Parts: sequence; structure tokens; C-alpha cells
Amino acid sequence: MVVTDAGEARGYRPSATMPFVAEFRRQASRRRTQLALGFMVLLPLIILIAFQFNSGGDDDNGRNEFASLVELATSGGLNFTLFSIFVSASFLLVVVVALFCGDTVASEASWGSLRYLLAIPVPRARLLTVKLVVALAYSGLALLLLAGTALLAGTLRYGWSPLRSTVAAELEPTEGLLRLLAVLGYLAVVLLVVAGLAFLLSVTTDAALGAVGGAVLLWILSSILDQITALGALRDFLPTHFSTAWLGLLSTPVQTDDVVRGCISAISYATLFWGLAFWRFTRKDITS
Repeated sequence: MVVTDAGEARGYRPSATMPFVAEFRRQASRRRTQLALGFMVLLPLIILIAFQFNSGGDDDNGRNEFASLVELATSGGLNFTLFSIFVSASFLLVVVVALFCGDTVASEASWGSLRYLLAIPVPRARLLTVKLVVALAYSGLALLLLAGTALLAGTLRYGWSPLRSTVAAELEPTEGLLRLLAVLGYLAVVLLVVAGLAFLLSVTTDAALGAVGGAVLLWILSSILDQITALGALRDFLPTHFSTAWLGLLSTPVQTDDVVRGCISAISYATLFWGLAFWRFTRKDITS
């Protein structure tokens, strides 16, 4: 092996190790990736089938409000997509993002392959960067698959109709589609908090389930605390406080104040968590 004056092997380039495409394909071959993405496609179809068996005659136990949401959902493809996003945003998407970002490093450690990746050698910062970008790519793909499948299935079943909601006037299909894209964009930004927290836990523990579950539990805890009005202005600093601000993107006129605050909050938290993850990983002893 030829060594340069800088002490590196001739021909070795850190930027050429662990290419993004190779890691993307590697993660695509994993069963959890296939199941997670497959369920994103399957969920809108399950909802569609469930609507077909809805008798619409059960109005007790507080189901009148839900029945009105179902009526809106079946009034067009855009409305069906909005309903699918609404029922998925608070928990399902959180779990999926936590799965992709929390499992990515911890699973390598649990398999005992992490130290071999670093021995190739792959620089630690590059390994984390590639794994994070791939995890975010799959998280975004999951969100697009959910919305895309819902839009396609809903349009084929219920037609291409104006977007209607309980917080806005009726929107023409083109305008409604743009609003839905804005909603997806905002949700993607909000879910960066989950991605950052899960990724931080992933480099801290060798248990992938602990990283995924820990991120989900902390998100739920933040959501519970956000419901306690006695906390007052302190709730503004909770990462989940602006998680439903996307409803303002559907109003007439569009309400963007909380959306902007939510973006700033999410990006700040995500940056903090990712920074801590890189700081922790580049200094820890890798024994697994």
C-alpha cells in the first residue's frame, strides 16, 4: 500500500466511501423498509374498502362528527387524500419516520457490523450523513406514497372534485391540489423533529427498538403536555405545539403565522438533535 505525505493511502478518498446509491439499495432490500412502504400504499386502500362497508346509520357515542368527516372524504379524490393525511399525521407517520431514522445506525450496532463499516474505512461523519440522508429520503417517500395512493384511489372512486373542509370555503381542484402539496411540505418539516430525535437515540443505543420506541414515546409525551393549558406560554416551546398548524393552510384566507413558527421550531429542534448525534457518534467508542 502506497502512503502519501499526509499519511493516507494513495487513491483513498473519504467522499468515495459508502455511496448514497449503495446505501439506498441496501436499505431497500430490508424487510422493514418494504413493509413500511407497502403499508403506506395499503392504508388508503383499506380506508377506501372500509368506506364501502360504512352503513352510515350509527350516530351515537359521538360518531356524528366522524360521520361528517367521512362524508367529506367521500366527496372527491382530494378530500379522500386530506382524510387519509388527517388520520395518519398524528401517529402513523410519526412511527414510520421514527422507524427509518431510529433503526438506521442502531441496527448496524446490534448486528455487530458497525465497526466493520468504520474499518473499511468510512469516516464517521460521512457514515452518519449518508445514513441520515437515506433515512430522510425513505421517510419522504413514505409520505408521498401515502398521499399519492390516496389521491389516485380516491379520484378513481369518487372523482376529481373541489376540495372541501370544515375550516375553509370550497376550493377548486387545482387550488386544492396546491394546498395539499403545501400541507405535505409542512408535515415533512414537522416530522424532522421525529427524525432528529430518533437519529440521536439511534447513535446512543445499540437497541433499534429502543431508539424507535423512545422517539415515538417522547413525541406522545410532548403531545400530552401540549394539552395542559396550565403550562401557558411554555407550550410554545414543545416540539408538537405547532404540529397541527397545517390546518391553517386549508383556511380561507390562508393562515401562515403558526406555520412559520412551526417550521422555525421544527428546524431548530431537528438541527439540535442532529448536531448532538454527530457530536456523540464521532466521540464514542464503537465496540459493536
